[in-house]
Amino acid sequence: MTDKRFRKEEHHGRVVTCHGDRPTDIFAMFLDTVARAPDAVALVDGDIRWTYATLARRAGQCAARLAALGLVAGDRLGILLDNRADYTTLLLASARLGLIAVPMNIRQKPPETAHALTDSGAVALVYENILADQLPNRGALPDLRLWLPYSTEAALWDRQPVMAADGPQRSAVTEDDPFCILYTSGTTGRPKGAVLTHFGVVTSCLGSRDHLHLRDGEAMVLSVPASHVTGIVLVLMLALCVAGKLVVQRGFKAKQFLEFAQAEGVTYAIMVPAMYKLCLMDEDYAAFDLSRWRIGAYGGAPMAEATIEKLARETPQLTLVNIYGSTETTSPAVMMPLGEGPSRRDQVGRALPYADIVIMDADGRQCPAGQQGEIWIAGPMTVPRYWNNADASATNFTGGYWKSGDIGVMDADGYIRLLDRMKDVINRGGFKIYSVEVENVLMAHDAVAEAVVVGRPCPVLGERVEAFVVAHEAVRDDALRQFCADRLSDYKIPDHVYIVDGPLPRNANGKLLKNVVREWLPPVAAQ
Repeated sequence: MTDKRFRKEEHHGRVVTCHGDRPTDIFAMFLDTVARAPDAVALVDGDIRWTYATLARRAGQCAARLAALGLVAGDRLGILLDNRADYTTLLLASARLGLIAVPMNIRQKPPETAHALTDSGAVALVYENILADQLPNRGALPDLRLWLPYSTEAALWDRQPVMAADGPQRSAVTEDDPFCILYTSGTTGRPKGAVLTHFGVVTSCLGSRDHLHLRDGEAMVLSVPASHVTGIVLVLMLALCVAGKLVVQRGFKAKQFLEFAQAEGVTYAIMVPAMYKLCLMDEDYAAFDLSRWRIGAYGGAPMAEATIEKLARETPQLTLVNIYGSTETTSPAVMMPLGEGPSRRDQVGRALPYADIVIMDADGRQCPAGQQGEIWIAGPMTVPRYWNNADASATNFTGGYWKSGDIGVMDADGYIRLLDRMKDVINRGGFKIYSVEVENVLMAHDAVAEAVVVGRPCPVLGERVEAFVVAHEAVRDDALRQFCADRLSDYKIPDHVYIVDGPLPRNANGKLLKNVVREWLPPVAAQ
């Protein structure tokens, strides 16, 4: 039966399935929320507790200031800020004016910041004052004419006349215009700027709202970076879509998250599996009142069965929802149907109603159900291109599909099992080993907080399996190898398990840097 919520439309030369009834852009989505819930709490950040009416006024003041500085529709605005209430303010002001935001992670280094600013052609940068000595050399960025320290700007917004929501200064932004440029992880080569459109972000917000059964007034915590696609789409913008209360956390700390969840009555959260495990490890977990927490979304890595089982015991009303997506898909493309997670622990879910996902072989042919291949993703949420990078766009996009680089299997009912990144598959004596499977087993051990598995070249077997773990209590490497031996085929057992001080190396977006981990491998003779 045809779902009457959706229709076919042409966008960026692609015919996609999209919501027929939708806001025209991000700022329009926000205004809809303000109109129906002006007095609802929008943001909680320390002493800040803004209603949606207050946030609308704040965004109007910020927009007026940016316009007074000469910024016009199409200009790129760099944002180098920690998690804070005014992150939402800046994104809304940018959407209001038709500016293209360029969010960046505060953990990145000056060369990474310089690349994003140069590649995007940013003309202005709002940055944390504390990061002033970590910025790129100004002389190397002649086109960046406005260097704006946050505390100075925020104080000016307070005194700025509000730009009326329907005033003539409002940009005639279209839904296919860029909303922001997010630079991908760059684990290999230079980071690429994925162009997220208003259309794509609105689609992801509506799709997530509907799938997760979210309703107006949800309460959530921003515990992931606001600069990451997950933070922007599945927290900041999703909160605006559902008139939600967003509690800002600067840097994830399990106990603080639990305190926020109890005090503010959190109902929805999205975190990586390691964050859930850290929460459960808190000695006071059982004492917190988490009774209103209904939806626990996660992605980025498999969740260990031990974590799933403990959450079910300790927080039985919480429904865990696996999510699979990327920057290039404006975050969610696949979600597990509510309630099906416990019976499908080795799968990430099904494509959202408007997402078109196929499994393709090396020759560009669709694989039959049950056969593994590369996951290709198309739909209204898939970005149209990389910014200023025609070669990368041509290589990574074909016929509207983005080639994920992930190996997966889709069954006859459309459920997808993620096997590994193509470049992370280990070939040991002709046997294919998916590093994520071994990592998942190691993460199931009570003593392990983090785990990563890489291949080491071997003249006899081709590759050997090597593991690095961060442990939060004493554990022997041979005990971890035996733990794997009890649960995995013999050829999958790590040849060595190295116990290291944490955390594991990650890039600014939180993705594990396996190329760095491989540099930790000791010389063969030293083993």
